[in-house]
Amino acid sequence: MTAAITAMITAVVGVLGTLLAPVFVQRLSVSQRTEESRLAGEQRKFEERRTQYTAMNRASRQFHTLLKDALHRIRDGVYTEQERTQLEEARLDHRDRYAEAQMIVPERILQASRDLNRVLAAGDGTVKRLDRGLARDGESVEQALEDLKAADPFLDTMRELMRRDLGVAD
Repeated sequence: MTAAITAMITAVVGVLGTLLAPVFVQRLSVSQRTEESRLAGEQRKFEERRTQYTAMNRASRQFHTLLKDALHRIRDGVYTEQERTQLEEARLDHRDRYAEAQMIVPERILQASRDLNRVLAAGDGTVKRLDRGLARDGESVEQALEDLKAADPFLDTMRELMRRDLGVAD
């Protein structure tokens, strides 16, 4: 009887294994697909942040560069409508990149961008007043260029925070 019971148990285990194997395979497959989907979502978010950081960094640096260029051209008396248009486009691009970033990037990155923007906005206002001949007391091209140097550490801080968030190690 022991051999018969062993045979019966073996048969039952074999039948159960055969019947349950597809269930286990399906559960494993669902689990793998869920994990793959989660990883793909994380990768997509990472790529969105990286793309946004690149755009923010580029737009901020371009706006900064064109502000300095405008001041040099105003000083030299060669500031044209083309440069005004380029500066305005850079200002709008800078603003748009910040607006897009608000829903994607962490608050510490947005704060770094706001800190930078205070300097750039002040520089932009000065450029416009100097260009129109409406400079305030003490405003000059030289002082505006000196004031714009305050943007450099903010640009560096913003870039460093972005790189750290992306896991870029030096």
